[in-house]
Amino acid sequence: MKKVLFSLALLLGSLAALAQIVEPVKWSHRVSVEGENLTVAFTATIDEGYHLYSTDIPEGGPQKTEFVWETVEGAEKVGEVRLTAGKEVRHHDDNFDMVLGYYERTATFEQTFRLTGEAYKVVGYVAFMSCNDETCIPPARYEFSIGNGEAAAASAQTDAAQAAPATPADENAKGDIWTPVISELQAFGSSEGDLSGEAHPWWYILIAGFLAGLIALVTPCVWPMIPMTVSFFLKRTKDRAKSIRDAYTYGLAIIIIYVGLGLVVTALFGASALNSLATNAVFNILFFLLLVVFAFSFFGAFELVLPASWTTKLDAKADATTGLLSIFFMAFTLCLVSFSCTGPIIGTLLVEAATSGSMLYPAIGMFGFALALSLPFTLFALFPSMLKSMPKSGGWLNMVKVVLGFCELALAFKFLSVADLAYGWRILDREVFLSIWIVIFLFLGLYLLGCIRLPHDDDPQPSDRVSVTRLMLALVSISFAIYMVPGLWGAPCKAISAFAPPMSTQDFKLGEQAITTYHDYAEGMEAARKSGKPVLVDFSGYGCVNCRKMEAAVWTQPEVKQIIDNEYILIELMVDDKTPLAQVEEVQENGKSVKLRTVGDKWSYLQRTKFGANAQPFYVLLDADGMPLNSSYSYNEDVDAYVDFLQTGVKNFKAK
Repeated sequence: MKKVLFSLALLLGSLAALAQIVEPVKWSHRVSVEGENLTVAFTATIDEGYHLYSTDIPEGGPQKTEFVWETVEGAEKVGEVRLTAGKEVRHHDDNFDMVLGYYERTATFEQTFRLTGEAYKVVGYVAFMSCNDETCIPPARYEFSIGNGEAAAASAQTDAAQAAPATPADENAKGDIWTPVISELQAFGSSEGDLSGEAHPWWYILIAGFLAGLIALVTPCVWPMIPMTVSFFLKRTKDRAKSIRDAYTYGLAIIIIYVGLGLVVTALFGASALNSLATNAVFNILFFLLLVVFAFSFFGAFELVLPASWTTKLDAKADATTGLLSIFFMAFTLCLVSFSCTGPIIGTLLVEAATSGSMLYPAIGMFGFALALSLPFTLFALFPSMLKSMPKSGGWLNMVKVVLGFCELALAFKFLSVADLAYGWRILDREVFLSIWIVIFLFLGLYLLGCIRLPHDDDPQPSDRVSVTRLMLALVSISFAIYMVPGLWGAPCKAISAFAPPMSTQDFKLGEQAITTYHDYAEGMEAARKSGKPVLVDFSGYGCVNCRKMEAAVWTQPEVKQIIDNEYILIELMVDDKTPLAQVEEVQENGKSVKLRTVGDKWSYLQRTKFGANAQPFYVLLDADGMPLNSSYSYNEDVDAYVDFLQTGVKNFKAK
């Protein structure tokens, strides 16, 4: 029994050592020969939630899927590699400011050769990179060697002759600083942070939909309908129980209609297609124009309504039918009549739900929206006396409509920004975007204070008194506008980082001081030895979105920056750095020969073999001999936790 427990503990320990190694893409290949044609098919099996970048990635982007043929003997290539199974999805990536393509779940590529002799040999590798919504796996390679006869034997002899030691052939890289410390890291406990990369949970989408429904509820298209509809149900029959059941049915019909809309949208496009649609440049231009049209309609420039014949026909259907079908047609009529107010809200909610990673999220979002929209009809039917205390329709509803118009106008520029980045127009750089938002929210504040009047406002003359509610909303809007002003000169403005263009489009940056950083592991460790300081190693990547989030949200904090500047030697290692090494290095890893061709290959190999991890961001604290001073740290924007992580490392270093 003790032996069993010991074996189990040993097994669990081994699994823990490899827990942070993630291999979301598995490759295989098969060879077929027909006459003089040799076809090699490569199949990539991609884990759920991850994607493999396509073979067509612009310069400056992440590692594309690339087929490299190092040796071709006894055959010659016919054409280029072609995709034969799987579908390429294209979207705009904010981090790279470009449109990128990728594959999900599976992809098969084929390359055809024409045989020129009886013996042939094809040796090469597939370079690739995979990511999910939170983390990116560093560029990796799938090595292959295909041959027959004497060519195959020669290939095997060549492979054996090229076997090299397990450490890179760098004179400064040898020694203790490359020694694996996986067990030492585990002795400090589990890693801080999160490498799961999970999308928004379902309850997040449900709450977002519910809040959107509450906003739609107080628009002038919906609010006046509440007392009219409830009164109709109460007067429709003298049976109190039946009137309540009708109100319940009416609310349930609203939920069914909107949830059905969410299911239809998902069924027509699918979750992946919706995600691509949400980040497609043409779609974003159309959505920008649509929101601008709605905004001007809310401002009173014109009335935007669906054809009257639609609601007339539905009213006729409701009158001609009885029972549940009649109530359903009444609910459908409400959805059409309120479209001018609810349309933009529903569209925005569907985009958010569709890009959150689940086929069911659009339906969940629509359920939350419809639930909020239907609640008043049921509540007022249960408690009809509450109708007397319900605020009457009036000028305040038009104010809600105008405020919604300002918000839609601001949101419209978010979608235009995506198209601007995709096409590289550079007409909506970060400071231009912020200037527009500053003006929009400043004017919103002035409107709420009564300084601006619009066509649908009841009183054509400015009022000399402002309600407390309008005053507070005006203060919030103007304060928000002032908050964005420093962003014109490079301030992060983290509250709007999800909406504004990336900092890379900013032209004006004042007072920005970078942390002193080494980009070579050996050089950084040598600097630590000479200075007598501990080391903070940052395994990052140019394509790592969460790395940029950590740098913007955590590293910019004074308490964090001060500790890194004064107490540590910072080494930043980019695992997707495509700079070629001076000489290709071949090492042994897990019993296999692995070739290191780029700087990124070298740092990725270091992270895997020394620390047992391959996801970014990944932070580890070391002494000058390469021994850990604390557990590792990954993606977690908790500033206090990161400060504690750094301070613990300093404390342990001084104790040694």
